[in-house]
Amino acid sequence: MRIIFNILYALVFVFVFISCDKLRNDKTPRYSDNESVSESLIEINKELLSQESALIDEYVKNNNLDVVRTGTGLRYQIFECGEGDYINKGDIVTLKYDLYLLNGELLYSSNDKGYKTFIVGRGGVESGLEEVILKLKKNSVSVSIIPSYLAHGLVGDGNKIPPQAVIVYKVKVIDVR
Repeated sequence: MRIIFNILYALVFVFVFISCDKLRNDKTPRYSDNESVSESLIEINKELLSQESALIDEYVKNNNLDVVRTGTGLRYQIFECGEGDYINKGDIVTLKYDLYLLNGELLYSSNDKGYKTFIVGRGGVESGLEEVILKLKKNSVSVSIIPSYLAHGLVGDGNKIPPQAVIVYKVKVIDVR
């Protein structure tokens, strides 16, 4: 009896699979191999990165910023150099901050949420923020324009930061231990 049930189950599965394939719209792109899919995704990503970079460049221009662009695409400007040694991985850093979208909308601020304290190099903050923190010292003041792929990526933060959002951090390093 169990063998008959398994055979019937297999036949139903094959029938449904064949039926669904026949109902499929012939205009649906079909890829002969994974390489074609990969190439298409690469081209789409390049276009999205190009559009995002243009938006960041426009923001920089409109706000008269004199930024440094890193190899990752992060842009930053240091307004006050601070004092002492540069921050290193493993340091515990406390920041006063404001976090904006490119349109100027304030999302988060230490005025509302308190200072941000984290261990550099251990995650817990945007990778773009960690990258710029390593260029700062205690009492440094900077602005960073962080591309979405160095911030919250395709999903946002599930609260105020939308998917694929470029974010702007204005920070002052309050303490380094």
